[in-house]
Amino acid sequence: MDTMQAPPPGILLIRSLRGKEWSLNTYRYVVLLLTFIAYACYHASRKPTSIVKSVLDPEPVTVGRSYPWPLGEVFVKEKGLTGKGSGLSDKGWAPFNGDDGTVKLGEIDVAFLACYSMGMYVAGHLGDRLDLRLFLTIGMIGSGIFVGLFGMGYFWGIHVFWFYLVMQMIAGLFQATGWPSVVAVIGNWFGKRKRGLIMGIWNAHTSVGNICGSLLAASVLQYGWGWSFILPGALIIMGGIMVYLFLAAYPEDVGFPSAFGLHSHSKVETGCKDEEAQMPKGHVVEAETSSLSRGGSMTRSNAIGLIEALFIPGVIPFAMCLFFSKLVAYTFLYWLPFYLSQTEIGGEYVSVKSAGNLSTLFDVGGIVGGVLAGYMSDKLNARAITAASFMYAAIPSMLLYRSYGGISKSINIVLMMIAGLFVNGPYALITTAVSADLGTHSSLKGDARALATVTAIIDGTGSVGAALGPLLTGFISKKGWNAVFLMLIIGALIAGLLLSRLVIAEFQEKTGKSKAHSDVPQQEGIEGSASQPLLRDQR
Repeated sequence: MDTMQAPPPGILLIRSLRGKEWSLNTYRYVVLLLTFIAYACYHASRKPTSIVKSVLDPEPVTVGRSYPWPLGEVFVKEKGLTGKGSGLSDKGWAPFNGDDGTVKLGEIDVAFLACYSMGMYVAGHLGDRLDLRLFLTIGMIGSGIFVGLFGMGYFWGIHVFWFYLVMQMIAGLFQATGWPSVVAVIGNWFGKRKRGLIMGIWNAHTSVGNICGSLLAASVLQYGWGWSFILPGALIIMGGIMVYLFLAAYPEDVGFPSAFGLHSHSKVETGCKDEEAQMPKGHVVEAETSSLSRGGSMTRSNAIGLIEALFIPGVIPFAMCLFFSKLVAYTFLYWLPFYLSQTEIGGEYVSVKSAGNLSTLFDVGGIVGGVLAGYMSDKLNARAITAASFMYAAIPSMLLYRSYGGISKSINIVLMMIAGLFVNGPYALITTAVSADLGTHSSLKGDARALATVTAIIDGTGSVGAALGPLLTGFISKKGWNAVFLMLIIGALIAGLLLSRLVIAEFQEKTGKSKAHSDVPQQEGIEGSASQPLLRDQR
């Protein structure tokens, strides 16, 4: 089967206007930008439910006096936000305004995330077999449509619970196409060198999407909560159109060798100068043709199955770690704005809009955490040690936030950002660099595509935890927020402990105790450290 696809129509247009081809590095920058925007749109479209929780909830709090601090008008409370004529009701929105309102909100979250996690396994399986550009486009447009339909329930006056449940479930299935696809595209274009740092920076799309989604949803909340869904839905649809027009999912589709071949051989890796970078596949020097042909001729049907991918060393431990890591991270994602609006900060409550804006600072800390975790894992050549260290550090950071976050806004913001740094750091590392490392693991011997499949297994398992956390919070929050934070601390502890075997293996390699692996090249990351003992055990 020929792996070549026609270049995206937008790139064909640019070629005709410029009269010449882009270099390999230019394509890489474009791929980084487009996948960044694409996944930021995915996350932006997930935020509205967390922003409108306090509007739908039957027990809105009474807000006190407002102070425009620390970011000027951004955090000013607007009295009209829950008042008459604002489009919002003090009594909430049926069917979420009963005694079981928070439970129903938790069920809405789990419906989305359960379908998302189940759809992830199917999406990863399909992503290694179908054209990623079209697959990603369909997923983004479908997501936008059903996110928008959820918001239309406000304008249509729908008060039936099953309508909102079904809209979230279908949206979750479409959202599952995103992560396996964007990680596979990045893996197609980039090798392992500095992968942790590159993907740490690139993974800021998660936090940027959360921030943009929160700000966008909160900005139109006073006109009716339906707009908080329609605008993010329209945003991801526009992002899908942009992906269709400009994203080159595979290097070979625009005339370059497959990255599987390009980065499998040091001769090609070191010889990739500007002149070579601008060479189409047909003009690569003959001496390298044989080494590249294997990667370039790889068919999209030559992908491994889910069971085979599970036996790649390191996949199961990291998948289980991500289960608990995402349980913690997504509880903050879906419930932090609600928590802020229901908790006294400096002796006063903040409004729904202010809580949504304030919660974005958790994701600002998450951006720093993702970059720092990626950089440290590259420097130490130790993905497991880095991820486990961040999970353990998240425990005291969450304790401090719960205990002292209510003293003042300044302390709340600082502690929130620190918690975001340690909570999102390992989550970002595992879902990006670790997934890409394992998806191109040496045990595959270059014979199969596994990027989307491995990414789907790891993130799909993590998404089960992401579904469980918000659901449990809906029940546990009725007993008090201390119980919720206890759940999060236990989750972070288990996540760190699950990597113990890989951490020990990495320490042994670093201290020279693991003599059997002294000849493994350092740049191989997971393949050359923690996963090698596992590979030997499997054999």
